[in-house]
Amino acid sequence: MSRVKVVEESRRGSERCKQERERERERERERKTEREREREREIGQEKFKREERVSLTGNRTHRKGGPYRERERERERERERERERERERERERER
Repeated sequence: MSRVKVVEESRRGSERCKQERERERERERERKTEREREREREIGQEKFKREERVSLTGNRTHRKGGPYRERERERERERERERERERERERERER
């Protein structure tokens, strides 16, 4: 075989390789996008379930204020009592 034919053969071979690699990349992209779509679907369902749970419980607890708000109110009452005691002590010192 002459040198020209050898070069052409290798060129054709590398073309085929490039095409193969490109096809493989394309397949991989397809697989990735499919996996991503699947993941997004799962995430969407999770979010939907979570939001539904919140809406079912959230309204009632929000209206009542819930345990957190109750604790906050109790702390505020305690602070107010402490301030009142402090005022009483001040009055006692002045006398």
